[in-house]
Amino acid sequence: MRDFLLDSCWFIPLYGLIGAVLTLPWSVGIITKTGPRPAAYFNLFMTVLAFVHGSVAFIHTWNQAPQQLILPWLQVADLNLPLEIEISQVSLGAMELVTGISLLAQLFALGYLEKDWSIARFYGLMGFFEGALAGIAISDSLFLSYGLLEMLTLSTYLLVGFWYAQPLVVTAARDAFLTKRVGDIILLMGIVALSSYGEGLTFSELESWALSSSIPPLTATLLGLALIAGPTGKCAQFPLNLWLDEAMEGPNPASIMRNSVVVASGAYVLIKLHPALALSPVALDVLVILGTLTAVGSSLMAIAQIDIKRTLSHSTSAYLGLVFVAVGQGHVDVALMLLLTHAVAKALLFMSAGAIISTTQNQNITEMGGLWSRMPATTTAFVVGTAGLLSLFPLGTFWAMRRWVNGFWEMPWWLLTILLFVNAMSALNLTRVFRLVFLGEAQQKTRRAPEVPWPMAVPMVSLSIVVFLVPLMLQQWQLLLSWTGPWAATGRVGIQIETLLLLLSGLLGVVFGLSIDLSRRWVRPAAKVLRFLQDLFAYDFYIDRLYRLTVVWAVDTFAKITSWFDRYVVDGLVNLVGIAAIFGGQALKYSVSGQSQAYLLTIVIGVGLLFLLMLGWQ
Repeated sequence: MRDFLLDSCWFIPLYGLIGAVLTLPWSVGIITKTGPRPAAYFNLFMTVLAFVHGSVAFIHTWNQAPQQLILPWLQVADLNLPLEIEISQVSLGAMELVTGISLLAQLFALGYLEKDWSIARFYGLMGFFEGALAGIAISDSLFLSYGLLEMLTLSTYLLVGFWYAQPLVVTAARDAFLTKRVGDIILLMGIVALSSYGEGLTFSELESWALSSSIPPLTATLLGLALIAGPTGKCAQFPLNLWLDEAMEGPNPASIMRNSVVVASGAYVLIKLHPALALSPVALDVLVILGTLTAVGSSLMAIAQIDIKRTLSHSTSAYLGLVFVAVGQGHVDVALMLLLTHAVAKALLFMSAGAIISTTQNQNITEMGGLWSRMPATTTAFVVGTAGLLSLFPLGTFWAMRRWVNGFWEMPWWLLTILLFVNAMSALNLTRVFRLVFLGEAQQKTRRAPEVPWPMAVPMVSLSIVVFLVPLMLQQWQLLLSWTGPWAATGRVGIQIETLLLLLSGLLGVVFGLSIDLSRRWVRPAAKVLRFLQDLFAYDFYIDRLYRLTVVWAVDTFAKITSWFDRYVVDGLVNLVGIAAIFGGQALKYSVSGQSQAYLLTIVIGVGLLFLLMLGWQ
């Protein structure tokens, strides 16, 4: 039985796809008398099977060496493209994270989309979403992972555009799709180039290939930059970061997945590609630069947002920026820890935000207040998610950050500054949201705000418990640093200082968030400098306008030039040939007399002229 479950791990992503197929009779309107809810139940049942199957397999892989399953797919001449699956604690653990959060998000959606007429279509898309994510978690093939990333891009487009009757939703879906496509196309170029230099298309072979590789530095740099492009788009990193903010127009249960495990999937692929990226110091430096710009910029953007989902989405980009920096610095273990702790905490925060939106039918945090006494479970979930996201002892992100800053005296000062800044700004941002939404007097839209029903409350309570259990998971996996240990080169004083700095940065952000004036009547600051900074951060540093003036203008101008060239040059030449043929035919028809002697005379004269020309050339 154990061997059967392990050998059939490749089937777990198919559970979600099967659930998506089972929803089709309700999604396309074949079955209408029962209502759309049976489609949700079918998809939930398949997700439960995927989670149980993965849990049993994960337990059996404990302390076992990684294994590879090879599934033959395409073999033509000397081209062999198998689909390889990796069975290890990391891959199955990542898949369990996907199926677990997907299960809770789908249960949450039962309450959130209870009155939506197209709930069957939503669950079908969620099953497709889950299947692609679970496949990425256990894939050991670059080719298979790229195909699954393309499925993820398509499902993102469909889920963001779920409420397609709204123009803003259509625009957001289009921008999300096109932005991801930019990174995916460049990633495909990198995969093709890597396959031509390497011996295979598997992640497990990259490390051994990188150790023996002798490719030129320029080639390694171009290869590394191409491989970075795909995760940059998936993780909403600068300059492909604006799609995640716009994607918040989609349903909240999809946002739970998107801001926890979807963005993590791109970083997960990036971590697997690290041996190839390490061949180029330039590529690693680019990772650090992109991550730094995104972490700092998104932290500043978040504090100026008034949409509760958008302020959390910018926080997602900031923490994924830290993951990019960790990978660029070679701290792969820290990157994996950050992905786990961030995914669980951010999913809980988005569940809390979804509960608020469902009850108040509002997303503007300046129009809320006084919800802590009306929605205690939602308030608790938001507080626990905030504590899990920040470096607050003893929850998960604290241990991830502490592992990163271990060796305080040898750590670059700029890196420590970035970590403390992001932690402090996240604390400030989430404290600001908590004050405006849960504290103070109830506003017009929050005076009658009951607690959410059990399909939404149960996932929040369950995930709150998981947030508290994350440190125990890390301890079980032997990823925590002990408080007491032998005297290291940095000394115990260094360890105490770094721990103190992490705690103080979060505490400073909370204190500042509690002390600043958040009067709802103070909509716009009077000082021009403060107003300029507010607009700068709220409008995402005007990056979208900069794109319209540069990239969009260049593409639009090039399209107009090529359209003009095609219409007047290419079509003009073709039309000229056609007109000449018509004119020649029309002119020649008047020279046709129908007399054979005239035709014979013309032939004789032509042949004679031809002979005269030939004699003249000689």
